[in-house]
Amino acid sequence: MKNINSFSDLLQFLLNADEIISEGGLAAICLIVFAETGLFFCFFLPGDYLLFLAGVLCATHILKVNIIILTVAIFLAAILGNFTAYFFGKSVGEALYQRPDSFFFKKRYIKSTREFFNKYGGNSLIIGRFLPIIRTFAPILAGTAQMDIKLFTKYNLIGGFLWSFGLVLSGFFLGYEFPQIIEYIQYIILFFLGVTSFTVIKAYLKIRKEQKAEEQSNES
Repeated sequence: MKNINSFSDLLQFLLNADEIISEGGLAAICLIVFAETGLFFCFFLPGDYLLFLAGVLCATHILKVNIIILTVAIFLAAILGNFTAYFFGKSVGEALYQRPDSFFFKKRYIKSTREFFNKYGGNSLIIGRFLPIIRTFAPILAGTAQMDIKLFTKYNLIGGFLWSFGLVLSGFFLGYEFPQIIEYIQYIILFFLGVTSFTVIKAYLKIRKEQKAEEQSNES
């Protein structure tokens, strides 16, 4: 595994899905999945395209792991991550609203996730699996809202299964049928990054619009 001598090296490694898979293997993939779905300050980690690429690289034998072991391990990491976030939210989640903005945390992430959570209820834990930032903060809000643990477990299992098996197996079958796709990994990453950026920007602009409307309402 490559030498990591500084925080910037670590950050660059964590944001590079291809390198995570090729250098760290299954253990690194599972650790990233757990962190992104369970630790609020790890929302920026690659999620969707990490899973998709893991499937592609497994099919092309670059990642030498059995596909069943790969999908089950990622599924378990995603489930454990959400349980961690849920219990964190249940115990100290309200404190996040008082936390000052920083590089790794913005209050608007909580606000956009709460709006999504209020709109879709428990289903946000399923739909939100496929949305960056929402994926990280939805289980925290479920804990903060004191959602029944049995109900949370049901949504957690369904969402985790659809997300992990769906993305990994999609990548696997695409890589199996079209092994030459490995030459276009950078475009796959750019596609997922584009979707992620669009989601984040859209949520930010919506919040800014609502804030301006609220300020104008208060002034009048």
